[in-house]
Amino acid sequence: MEESGIATVVIASGVFSDRLRAMHLPRIVLTDFPMGRPLGAPNDHETQREVLLAALDMIDHTKQGGSIHIFNRDYCPWNL
Repeated sequence: MEESGIATVVIASGVFSDRLRAMHLPRIVLTDFPMGRPLGAPNDHETQREVLLAALDMIDHTKQGGSIHIFNRDYCPWNL
């Protein structure tokens, strides 16, 4: 997709960091959230929005392949 001019970004839990780095992906946002919830807890709309905005920001500002952004935010498991 990148070769066709379509920018991509992967959002994933940090537990997959080693595997994702080995794949040499163009852009990665890593969160410290549990597997299956890389955007945050259900109904935590603020955190989910911030993760998505971080990914979009990478698309806008990252031109070099292999860029990784670590999204530092505590996971809030409570149903907000």
